[in-house]
Amino acid sequence: MNARLRQAAADRDELAAAQLAVRDAQIEALAAKVADLERRLAKDSTTSSKPPSSDSPYAKKPKDRSLRGRSGRRPGRQPGAQSSTLPQSEHPDHTVECGPAACGCCGHDLTDVDAAVVQKRQVFEAVPPPPPEVTEYRVLSKRCPGCGETSVGLAPDGVTGRVQYGPRVHASTALAVCANYLPVARAARLVAALTGVSVSAGFTGGVRGKAAARLGPFMDRVKELLGAVGVLYVDETPARTAGKLHYVHVACTEFLTAMHTGNRTKEAIDSGGILVDFTGTIVRDGYAGYDHLTGALHAWCGAHGLRDLAGLYRFDPGGQVWARAMADLLIDANVAATAARNAGQASLSETDLAAFKARYLGAVTKGIADNQCKRTRMGKDGLRLARRFRDHQDMILRFATDLAVGFTSNQAERDVRPVKVQMRTSGGCWRTLRGLADFAIVQSYLSTAGKWGIDAFDALTQLFEGHPWLPAGTVPP
Repeated sequence: MNARLRQAAADRDELAAAQLAVRDAQIEALAAKVADLERRLAKDSTTSSKPPSSDSPYAKKPKDRSLRGRSGRRPGRQPGAQSSTLPQSEHPDHTVECGPAACGCCGHDLTDVDAAVVQKRQVFEAVPPPPPEVTEYRVLSKRCPGCGETSVGLAPDGVTGRVQYGPRVHASTALAVCANYLPVARAARLVAALTGVSVSAGFTGGVRGKAAARLGPFMDRVKELLGAVGVLYVDETPARTAGKLHYVHVACTEFLTAMHTGNRTKEAIDSGGILVDFTGTIVRDGYAGYDHLTGALHAWCGAHGLRDLAGLYRFDPGGQVWARAMADLLIDANVAATAARNAGQASLSETDLAAFKARYLGAVTKGIADNQCKRTRMGKDGLRLARRFRDHQDMILRFATDLAVGFTSNQAERDVRPVKVQMRTSGGCWRTLRGLADFAIVQSYLSTAGKWGIDAFDALTQLFEGHPWLPAGTVPP
C-alpha cells in the first residue's frame, strides 16, 4: 500500500515537473517572440533601411541615433563658410532722409544744417506684378499682282494658337509644380499672385508633361555621359501610382542625374539604358536586383551597413559586441579614406589597409562565433548579418581600396528624395504612370541643372524657348 502511494506521488511529481518544463518552454518562446516583435516595432530609419518618412512623429528616438559618432562641429554655419547676408544696393530706387527737425537739447532749428553722419538703412520690397505683356503676330496673306498667286507669311516657331502663353509663363508654372512640388490648384494661384497671369488648373496640370516631352535630347545626353563616368551612385524608391506600386530608379553622380520608372526587376533596372553596359563602379544598397550587372564593380553603401549594425547593437549590446567593433572599423576606415582623398593620395597605405582588413576579419569572426549556437531571433539575425559581411567584404570595403568611391550612396538617396516630397504634397500618390514618368524626366533635368549652378527658372525658360540646357561634360569646366 505504501509503495503504491509513494509511486503515485512520484508520478504526480514527475507529471508536475514535465508540465512545468513545458510551461517554462512556452514562456521562454513567448518571451522571445515578444522581444522580437518589440524590436521590429522599434525599428526606424536609424536602425534599418526604412525611409525617414515612415518614422512615427510620436516615437522618441534615442539621442545617439547612429553608430557613426559625432563630428565635433558646432551646429549652424561653419567657420570660413560664405555668408548669405543681404547686401545693400548701391543704387536704391527711392531715398528718404530721416533727419531731426530741431535740436533735442535747446530746440534750435536744424532744417538747413548739414548732416554730420549718415547711417544708411535699406528695405527691399517686392513690387506688384505688372500686367502681362501681350505680343500680337499678324500673319499676312498677299496676292501677287504679277501671277495672281497668294502667299502667306509665317509666324515665329512655337506661335501656333490664336491665344497662348509664352515661355516665361510656362517656366513660372513649371517652377511651382515641378521644382517646388506644389499641388496643381495651389501652384496656379501662386503663379497668378506672383506674375499677374491667371493660369488655369488644366494648364498647370499639363505643364509637366509639356516639359517632359521636350527633354528627349537632354536625357540622351545625360545617359551618354553617365555611361562614361568611373563611379555611379544608384538607388530606387517606391511610388504608389494608379492604385499599384511602381518604382523610380536613379543613376547619378555629383553633377548628373538620370531617373526612370518601372518595377523592381532587373529588366526595369536595365531599361534606364545606363547600367546594362556600365563597366565602372556602382555604389548601391544591398538589393539583389543589381547582382546581374557583372560587367561593373559593386560597392555597398556604408550608411546602410551602419544602420543594420545599429539595429543589432542597440537591442542587444551585450550579445552583439562585434556589431559595435565593425561599426567602429567602418567609421575609422572612412575617416582615413577621406583624409587621404583630401590630401590628393591615390590610395591608402598598405599598412593602414592591412590593419583595417585585420580588424574587419576579427569582427566578422567574433560575430559568427557569438551567434553560431543561438536560437533566438536576435541570434539568427546577428549570424545572418555577420555572414553577409564575411561574404561581401570586397564590396563593403570598396571605399577604402578605391578612393574614387564614396562611403555612402547618399547622393542617389538625395536625388530620388523629391519623389517622396511630391507624393506627400499631392495626396500620397500619382493618378497615372505617365505622370510619374514625366516627373522622373523633369526632375532629372532640374537636378542636373542645379548641380551645375543653373537656376531652375532659367533652365525651364530655355526649355520652353525650344533649346533645353545640356551639360557640356561629366563635370563643369
